[in-house]
Amino acid sequence: MVTVGGEIDLYTAPQLRNELVESLEAGTRRLVIDMSRAEFCDSTGISVLLSAMKRSRDRGGDLELVAPKPAVMKVLQVTGLDEVFVIHPDLDALPVAAGTGTAQ
Repeated sequence: MVTVGGEIDLYTAPQLRNELVESLEAGTRRLVIDMSRAEFCDSTGISVLLSAMKRSRDRGGDLELVAPKPAVMKVLQVTGLDEVFVIHPDLDALPVAAGTGTAQ
């Protein structure tokens, strides 16, 4: 899971891209992005997320967004990307991947 905060824009998107690429190169297939602390996401940030989703899907995985704030959700809805990304309303709604949970 990658947690992002503040603004995802022209200045911060390269750092997010690097984090996501490193995760994918390390073998991660399922990228989970906690957006609960991100106040804003511009087109540069959206591009980074789309690129990471494509890379992940090319490896048989996916990219999921968790708890985007209303301002970020609005951008996703206006662009139609709310239909492209898997979006969970909060961390409690996030399904646990097979084999990663603990026995109760």
